Amino acid sequence: MSLDANVVSKERLQSPESQNHVLLSIQDLHVWFELRRFGFGHAGYVRAVDGVKFDLRAGEAIAVVGESGCGKSSLMKTILALYKPTKGEVVFNNKKHSELDKEGLRWYRSQVGYVQQDPYGALAPFMNVRQILEEPLIIGGVKSREERRQRIRKAMEEVKLHPVEDFLEKFPHMLSGGQQQRVVIARAMILEPKLLVADEPVSMLDASVRVEILKLLRGLQERHNLSVIYITHDLSTVSYFSERIFVMYAGRLVEKAPVDSLLQNPLHPYTFALLEGTSDPDANNALTFKEVPPGEPPSLVNPPSGCRYHPRCPRMIQGVCDVDTPPEFEREGGHVVACWLYK
Repeated sequence: MSLDANVVSKERLQSPESQNHVLLSIQDLHVWFELRRFGFGHAGYVRAVDGVKFDLRAGEAIAVVGESGCGKSSLMKTILALYKPTKGEVVFNNKKHSELDKEGLRWYRSQVGYVQQDPYGALAPFMNVRQILEEPLIIGGVKSREERRQRIRKAMEEVKLHPVEDFLEKFPHMLSGGQQQRVVIARAMILEPKLLVADEPVSMLDASVRVEILKLLRGLQERHNLSVIYITHDLSTVSYFSERIFVMYAGRLVEKAPVDSLLQNPLHPYTFALLEGTSDPDANNALTFKEVPPGEPPSLVNPPSGCRYHPRCPRMIQGVCDVDTPPEFEREGGHVVACWLYK
């Protein structure tokens, strides 16, 4: 299956210095949740994130893709400082999460915008658009009412909620799904963050609106030199603004590569299976049933030994894949894969 990785040009409006600056560093991150049985105490751990590492440069957009339950959301919430790592570190602009005090966390959360998956559920139903956008400014210490008014107008203009006066006093239930998501994006951008985390930002929207929202996010990225982490299960949308794709399976990253390289030449068998399962826009293939890997994703309480994909993998090497955890093997062009096939 082939996907057009050049739907939108990947040119960046950045200086060479900013391109080389690492804004976010994820260092051997583990996020485990303890299981407890009533009356019996400790019952193991859910290993939601289990040894993830990568760097994100200033102005760069990456996509983290994988099936439901692979650990994407736990990774995202740890980056947002909503979860504490069991092991490892999240470093933002050379500052470690673990060393941030209460004021440090307030500063950090002003630097990181969050776009939720369900826009209606993300907006307080008893607040109008003006109140929704003013709240983070008040929390962020913007005391001038006039400055807050100007920043609200600017944010709404940027996300194309205009004329502004028509939307300021509306409540979420009075807006369409696409308009609600624009409010969510405006709220995420209003404190002028350096990093934007977008959790499946188009999965709850009509197909006709999805491309508009993705183009809007990319435009904001370029204008503000934003770093973006795009969480998704749909590989058909990542080419709109991502430079690199990270494929996640059972709490681990199994493949990391530039978008063009991964979409045109997937290396890990799981990545290939994801691509095979991606929607095909060709109507002639609408009734074509594609092969998918057998079985289900493994339990994160008792994950399989060795490569976690080996029970479903058609290319599994007996005595190797089921025994030893594969390290990362780097191929040409920055294409990295954790698979014994490429030793």
